[in-house]
Amino acid sequence: MAPVSPPVLTKIVKALTIGMLPARAALLRHFTRGRWSAQLCSSQRTMSSSNPGPSGKLQGKIALVTASTEGIGFAAARGLAQQGALVVLSSRQKDKVDRAMAELRSQNLNVTGTTCHVGKREDRERLVATTVRDHGGIDILVSNAAVNPFFGNIMDSTEDVWDKILDVNVKATFLLAKLVVPHMEARGGGSIVIISSIAGYQPFQALGPYSVSKTALLGLTKALAPELAHMNIRVNCVAPGLIKTKFSSALWQNKGAADEFLKNLSIKRIGTPDDISGTVSFLCSEDASYITGETIVVAGGMNARL
Repeated sequence: MAPVSPPVLTKIVKALTIGMLPARAALLRHFTRGRWSAQLCSSQRTMSSSNPGPSGKLQGKIALVTASTEGIGFAAARGLAQQGALVVLSSRQKDKVDRAMAELRSQNLNVTGTTCHVGKREDRERLVATTVRDHGGIDILVSNAAVNPFFGNIMDSTEDVWDKILDVNVKATFLLAKLVVPHMEARGGGSIVIISSIAGYQPFQALGPYSVSKTALLGLTKALAPELAHMNIRVNCVAPGLIKTKFSSALWQNKGAADEFLKNLSIKRIGTPDDISGTVSFLCSEDASYITGETIVVAGGMNARL
């Protein structure tokens, strides 16, 4: 199909957004403009072999993304950088940070990186302090890091399991947000995006403690948003469905489990990290300037209701 010309695209957007809820209309405009931009970039690449670098809605923004060397975190970091943000990658392992930085820099994206175990106070503090020292501030936080050391009947889970899951998945998310808020306020505002999961709505079988931690993140989003709004800091959440990542491979690589999961989806495929990154970028952009305290479920139509 031939690319849609900008004037035609504008008419389509106006027609589709009339009567839509503001958030949905903004989301449509965001992604449609992204398609328009992609078409123009494609034309530019045809005319010139040089890569002019990223440009977009997040130019001049400094973004921190935890657990961002693979999977959803990596895709989110790449999406933010493609929109013009300088992105600080982080992971527990230095070799993974180095590999992710090299890959994104090869795409002419502006990224740096450092090691960080979000469950350790000194690592969280160093991550934030280093970012502020090297780049002058923080505008965006995407809290993506999570662990799941347990698989089985929830009644067989131990206190140690609960401590680890809640410390990393929930408490560290709050404490990291607490660290970045003063720096966001100093820059006139910011955006915090918390990565939860569809498991926060529909607990995954054999992943009880993990699912509970993801439900807690929905509540954390609701609690933080009104308290930070007067600082022009928005707090939103993304709840991915089953996504093809290493973290969830035990679910989607098992054909029986995957087939059973697909029965609950309207869109009959397992998601990819790129299915999540666009929503993260949208929530961090001015297109979402009137959205806070919300969770966007990106799960192929799976039922999401507490």
